[in-house]
Amino acid sequence: MKDGYVVKNKSESKISDEELVLINKFTRRNLTKDEIYTFNVVLCDNEIDRENEKFSNKSLEKLAELYIGKTGIIDHQASSENQTARIFTCKTEFVEKKFNKLNEPYKRLVAKAYMPKSDKNKDIILEIDSGIKKEVSVGCLVSKKICSICGKDVAKESCSHIKGNLYKKDGISKLCYIILDNPTDAYEWSFVAVPAQREAGVIKSFIPTRNGGDIKMEDILKSLNSENPVTLSSEQSQKLLKFMDSLRKKAEIGAFYKEELKNEVVKLSAMVQPEISSNLMKSVSEKLSIEELKSFRDSFKSKISNLIPSKPQLISENTDSLKNSNNQFKI
Repeated sequence: MKDGYVVKNKSESKISDEELVLINKFTRRNLTKDEIYTFNVVLCDNEIDRENEKFSNKSLEKLAELYIGKTGIIDHQASSENQTARIFTCKTEFVEKKFNKLNEPYKRLVAKAYMPKSDKNKDIILEIDSGIKKEVSVGCLVSKKICSICGKDVAKESCSHIKGNLYKKDGISKLCYIILDNPTDAYEWSFVAVPAQREAGVIKSFIPTRNGGDIKMEDILKSLNSENPVTLSSEQSQKLLKFMDSLRKKAEIGAFYKEELKNEVVKLSAMVQPEISSNLMKSVSEKLSIEELKSFRDSFKSKISNLIPSKPQLISENTDSLKNSNNQFKI
């Protein structure tokens, strides 16, 4: 689960002195307990989600550090006016007698967030308490994406396995999924009306990599193919436009090659099977793929080589045979 939910409190949450100290680390002035509203929220866990991805337990531990101080917003709209709450403490926990799909002990990331009690926030607080604002979604960046079948890091190299498919491993059919490991950043968490997935949905938003590297084009295309919102930087948009221009030029070259191939097939067809009209062959060739056209061309060329002798009729005899017949001594 990469999306989460607000935890229902058994009773009205009371702020401890220790929590107040943690909260006031993020405020410009020290707030009192009466000025603050707090709530618990499950951010993510180690379950395999709808996109067949899961966080490793180590990832959850790292995210517990990264999410402290991160702001909560609405619908992943990154603006100051959309800021609603801030996480002041975060930890992982096992849920007793609960297991994920891999029969591993279920582990989740639980945070506690605060917001000031104000006229602006009173409606949000009411919506949280009434269960209207419940679902949340997280946005984070991981540097490793491990294939569960072959163990390759698909963030750096490709593998032949497809998420969601079953593969034989050690004689047992196993589901292919991606293990999200080594988080490097946690952007934000957001209240959403309907999560992008049943319980999961890392937001596919792109920002420049922290180590100065470029995000691979295949990652951009993969994310554009998902149902989640995508945000591209100006630099990444230019990169995508250049890639599309390159594809356009290749498509033009391919179209020219196919046209030449069709003309060649029609000409060869007229030589091999003249009973078929050229117009009919042109109509047929329009519907053929490049591979099918190449197959027709090669077949026609093979038939032509059988029909037309490769050795010219007027070629001179072999000089060796002339020598052996002693014709040079005959008058």
